[in-house]
Amino acid sequence: LGWACWKMYLGRPVGSEAYICAIGALGNAIQSARPEEALPVLEAELSLLRRYWSHDEKATINTQSNLASCLADLERHDEALVLHREIY
Repeated sequence: LGWACWKMYLGRPVGSEAYICAIGALGNAIQSARPEEALPVLEAELSLLRRYWSHDEKATINTQSNLASCLADLERHDEALVLHREIY
């Protein structure tokens, strides 16, 4: 489903909401099975959110939480803790 979402919205402008949501869907879809592959996707999503949608605090916090979970899955707990502290 994440891959289908990504393929569908790939042609949209980079900063568009649909494009960023597609990246998030892809990252979240592959996180449980392959967190090492999901990490750069989630990092890209957070970067795009901060650049184009910095006013959407809820989306940014959600993405930070997903990224922190991915880092924890990869046993990078110190980095995950930093993100969790930013959220709270």
